[in-house]
Amino acid sequence: MHRVLVLGAGKIGSLVACLLSQRGGYDVHLGDVSLEGPKHLVEDLGLAHVTPTILDVRHPDAVSTYLSTHPVDAVVSSLPFFCNPTVAGLALTHGLHYFDLTEDVEVTNQIRVLSAGAPRAFMPQCGLAPGFISIVTHDLMTHFETLDTVKMRVGALPVHPSNALKYSLTWSTDGLINEYGNLCYGIEEGEKVPLQPLEGYETIELDGLLYEAFNTSGGLGTLADSYVGKVQTMNYKTLRYPGHCEKIHLLMKDLKLNEDRATLKRVLERAVPQTLQDVVLIYASVTGTKDGGFFEENYVKKIYPQCIKGKLWSAIQVTTASSICCVMDLVLNDPSRYHGFVTQESILLQDFLANDFGACFR
Repeated sequence: MHRVLVLGAGKIGSLVACLLSQRGGYDVHLGDVSLEGPKHLVEDLGLAHVTPTILDVRHPDAVSTYLSTHPVDAVVSSLPFFCNPTVAGLALTHGLHYFDLTEDVEVTNQIRVLSAGAPRAFMPQCGLAPGFISIVTHDLMTHFETLDTVKMRVGALPVHPSNALKYSLTWSTDGLINEYGNLCYGIEEGEKVPLQPLEGYETIELDGLLYEAFNTSGGLGTLADSYVGKVQTMNYKTLRYPGHCEKIHLLMKDLKLNEDRATLKRVLERAVPQTLQDVVLIYASVTGTKDGGFFEENYVKKIYPQCIKGKLWSAIQVTTASSICCVMDLVLNDPSRYHGFVTQESILLQDFLANDFGACFR
């Protein structure tokens, strides 16, 4: 039985614990700053082999003591991105595999440096984007002899938008602001280049519906580093309903709230509702040469909320939690294959889809 510490019992961590319990073969410690949330989750859903516990990474010595007395094989961080370097340091000290959901480029770079030469796997960016989108896009790229253009587009949207932003909070507000406000990266003319967030505007039609897409930070993961010099153009953009980008641009740039993110967070959380009625859109497109011709291949998927253990979970919860559970399961079942800093594109799509946790992506 694999022993795992999941830190953070919020939107994603709670479903990670639920999926691991439902699958079986996992002994889960679910840590949070309060015992109330994880305790109710375990009791209400009848989760077997899940132990709620109070843990606060702002007190790393206490977490280290817990790990010394409760040995585990891996730690999963579903905490805000700025907590992850501390968690990764604890994983290194205790010889554990490490997984997180960060979209933050700088945090990922810190973990890359920290994990150099580590005997265990350190795998950040294990969610949807970054995460699964890199796995499926990398698989498409392997079908070509030479690569021209790679497009990655992902969105988590309310099925029934009812406000001026045409958006609902389906994800961490801190993470959302990070993606909208931080520098982006892509590949142009074969070179890795910085790109401005909220720029690169385009429209795209999927299943007869029109969406807009624009640059956001982090979703490209490590693909730009892996494919610099091997592809002419590569970029990642977020999908939204038309009109959203213009209003976010007003808030973050014209009103300069990107420089006062605490205020922006309060505004968004007070004015923009949360929803479980969402849809996740995944679109990847690769063009290049093979068999003497110029071809294009696409991956397009829509995923909706699911009922798991008698509880409704949003599409972004399902896709994110399923992805991190899947890559962790693949690593823990073949630990000698993975060590040090591990990129998402190191995971084979066929292995991911064959895994029980990858079912929602099939």
